[in-house]
Amino acid sequence: MRIEPGNLDTQDVAALLREHLQDMYATSPPESVHALTDEGLRGADVTFFTARDDDGALLGCGAIKRLGEGAAELKTMRTVTAARGRGVGSAMLAHLLGVARERGCTSVHLETGSMDYFASARRLYARHGFLETGPFGDYAPDPLSTFMTLQLRPAPEVTRS
Repeated sequence: MRIEPGNLDTQDVAALLREHLQDMYATSPPESVHALTDEGLRGADVTFFTARDDDGALLGCGAIKRLGEGAAELKTMRTVTAARGRGVGSAMLAHLLGVARERGCTSVHLETGSMDYFASARRLYARHGFLETGPFGDYAPDPLSTFMTLQLRPAPEVTRS
């Protein structure tokens, strides 16, 4: 699997993002949907990545948004249906956390749904050390949202002999 900057203009990525937004609106009322649109993913404060297999097939995507003051937010974490259970989400999450560390971030935040539909996502984040917190940034309290934060430790120094 390779994770690299994603091209929002490819057909497979556009289809995955449409599916993502459709699912978000099918499971949550509009005021509780915080997924970024295509336009939002093109923002200067957002970096979008895709995961692809060795043959180039799209496996998933994820984005990281700069919040300022050493903080970042995870956005648009999505795995294609056929690749679920193959570690794509964990690999993308590890990649995005690495990007956050490289950028000097000290915390990474996220918002996901509180409903059963989002239980596997919450478990993934918890396995990687995220803890439930309250709203951050411009978010307001919402019983349909779960807010999570990971305090980052600096990457270990590599010593060379």
